[in-house]
Amino acid sequence: MSEGEWERTKVAPAAGGDDCVRPGTTGTTGTTGGTAAVGGTALRGRGASGGVARSAQARDRADLGHEQATAMLADLRRTLLDRFGTTDEALLDSRLLGETLPGSARRGSERRATGSLVVPVRFHVVHSGGSGRLSTAAVRRQIATLNAAYGGRLGGSDTHVRFRLDSLDRTDNSAWFHNPQRNEGPIKRRLRKGGRGTLNLYTAAVGSDVLGFSTFPQWYRRDPRLDGVIVDFRSLPYGSYAPFNHGFTAVHEIGHWLGLMHTFEGGCVSPGDGVADTPYEQEPAQGCPQGRDTCPQRGRDPIHNFMDYAHDACMRGFTTGQGRRIRAVWAAYRSRKPGRHRVDLGTGAPGAARSVGAAR
Repeated sequence: MSEGEWERTKVAPAAGGDDCVRPGTTGTTGTTGGTAAVGGTALRGRGASGGVARSAQARDRADLGHEQATAMLADLRRTLLDRFGTTDEALLDSRLLGETLPGSARRGSERRATGSLVVPVRFHVVHSGGSGRLSTAAVRRQIATLNAAYGGRLGGSDTHVRFRLDSLDRTDNSAWFHNPQRNEGPIKRRLRKGGRGTLNLYTAAVGSDVLGFSTFPQWYRRDPRLDGVIVDFRSLPYGSYAPFNHGFTAVHEIGHWLGLMHTFEGGCVSPGDGVADTPYEQEPAQGCPQGRDTCPQRGRDPIHNFMDYAHDACMRGFTTGQGRRIRAVWAAYRSRKPGRHRVDLGTGAPGAARSVGAAR
């Protein structure tokens, strides 16, 4: 699957509860951040509370397919070996987080993190007049949601990643706003700021069929100007795209930007998403299917994971392994100082946090 294929939709249920899925289609209108949402069109899929319809057939650039997923994992191993002399992510993590290890034993209870990655965010609001023109308060709520999700405060593990809003700009461009997929190149080439360690996050009317899309870290070297994440402005906290309006679309897409694959990547076939503590999953979760177990391998489907497709109210967190993978991917592809066998993750002194990337 090519990089030009877009994020598969999250399939929404009809009104009646986050766990209930019924067939139906509808359009969408609403407000977010005090701004009127654009109208929607009935699409294939299931109707949602709030009137949003999602198509189960939308194509997903982050749904890699077995060969591409395997190739990306192999590239990660090669890059880690070249830069740090090891492909052991646990060993590398002990260096990156400055763990205190008694003797030669590596026990999780003895870990002491020295800091967190603080990712500078350049937030770009693309709007059409009053439509999609997010308030500063709405943007700050999204940043707070990212920090809660990646900090483990919603039920998952702490990934040791934090986000800092460095700038906010607004661009009034109707064509860009209404069709950010077609205009991805012009949008990013005009607005993008910073280097490989800066998250450029864009909002526009991505659509009711598609909620957002992202690049992977491995793609940065192909065209740095396209690096970044675009999400629908109605998916931000308190937006009109219920049940996908807790701000977790950005959490999910930024997960890809940080190097995570879908939990259902490859279905029940190894290597899946390549993370040991996310159970295999045959297909994406829809709604909140409690107790679902679609693969013969150990563990029930990770329906509460941010890298699945469940409703926002069903999503809770990341796993310890996903946090470790994010930090390894950052070291491989987004850390500032290239060089063989060198560790530079931007961590600070014990109890501190330091920004990754130079001042922009």
